[in-house]
Amino acid sequence: MMRSTFARYPIACAALAAMLLSVLAASARAEAAALPAMKTSRLSVSGLSSGGYMAVQFDVAYSASVTGAGIIAAGPYSCSRGRLSIATMKCSCTSGTPWCNVSPGGTNVPELLDITRRHAERGAIDATANLAGHRIWLFSGLADSVVPMAVMDDLQAYYQHYVRPGNIRYRKDVRAEHAMPTDSFGNKCDKLGSPYISDCDVDGAGELLQWIYGALAPKTGNGATGRFVEFDQAEFLPHPADHGMAATGWLYVPPGCEGAGQGCRLHVAFHGCKQNSALVKEAWVRHAGYNGWADANRIVVLYPQAAALRFRNPNSCWDWFSYDDPDFAVKSGRQMRAVKKMTERLMGNGAPAGRPVAVPNGAVPTSP
Repeated sequence: MMRSTFARYPIACAALAAMLLSVLAASARAEAAALPAMKTSRLSVSGLSSGGYMAVQFDVAYSASVTGAGIIAAGPYSCSRGRLSIATMKCSCTSGTPWCNVSPGGTNVPELLDITRRHAERGAIDATANLAGHRIWLFSGLADSVVPMAVMDDLQAYYQHYVRPGNIRYRKDVRAEHAMPTDSFGNKCDKLGSPYISDCDVDGAGELLQWIYGALAPKTGNGATGRFVEFDQAEFLPHPADHGMAATGWLYVPPGCEGAGQGCRLHVAFHGCKQNSALVKEAWVRHAGYNGWADANRIVVLYPQAAALRFRNPNSCWDWFSYDDPDFAVKSGRQMRAVKKMTERLMGNGAPAGRPVAVPNGAVPTSP
């Protein structure tokens, strides 16, 4: 029997496949818009799982620029110390596995506070005094089998060292699995699985935004009446695919923020592992729960996108364990700085951008 073409010419086929992937990536960048220049204000961040860790890193490292954070299923700043073994044994793990070693206090918060202090002293992160006035919303599901509640308890203890009493809200009263909790979309609340968004009769995005910003107008629904902009992330991190970021990211602009967006707030929503647009299409960008609140309250939402790195990051996680960069948790980190530059563009501190590409109202954005 004749062998397949790949079996007969493996090197040539592999080279052709690599070339095709390169052409497709270049085509995606060519179709993507430049991130528009705007004049938003009151930056806040949130995220799930690796996105939660990224949100913590961003909140701490750029504390002078951020006003608050919402964290779902993640742990304290620099929890992994840049080591995969700690990341998967003490900062997260699957319950019941023999290597799971998560326990109350197991992340060693005093050591993490010392790491934070040393970073601040050398100017690698902003002064920790900025954190005092931040508004922090935390959520840990009672059924979470990936980031146990003990890790989230350590995150609360970490923030309590810096944030004023009364500025932290911690929900841990819902039997939720490892997922973004919503009031209308997703899996059963106690089910673990893609797209890692669960209908728990809990409006996680709404609760965290209201906690961070104070009283907000009620959302009019869970649909999106604004427009989605698919933008080129390579402008902010050259060769993003080499560093765990996708070629393109997403921006949601509500109707009241067209043009410069003056008077509009800015929120960054970091997806979790296995949750980027290449894997779950529009689920995180469209159904995580932010857009309805954005429409009612003039909040621009930035949805940056991570991507897989073979062997080092197969699940398209954000870099919270140094799979790409030893500076993953400080201001000079590649992914950190890339997202910060995006926020600077949207807050009027970055270079002007070209005309954005609009997606018709109500249309579902396609995956990059």
